[in-house]
Amino acid sequence: MASNNDVRFSDFTTGEKIHMVSLIARMAKRSLADDGSGKILDDLKAKAERIEKKAQRRKDAK
Repeated sequence: MASNNDVRFSDFTTGEKIHMVSLIARMAKRSLADDGSGKILDDLKAKAERIEKKAQRRKDAK
């Protein structure tokens, strides 16, 4: 049986969950001010990706 390698919300630590929720809220707030270019969210997306990669590495280590 193939294992699912996707990171789920339950794979995050409590601190990472809080950080991700705050990043998503900040992305929503910034998207209201976006001019359509999408560049305004790049730094927050990068932070979210780093958290996801950290959780993925921890999940793969199990």
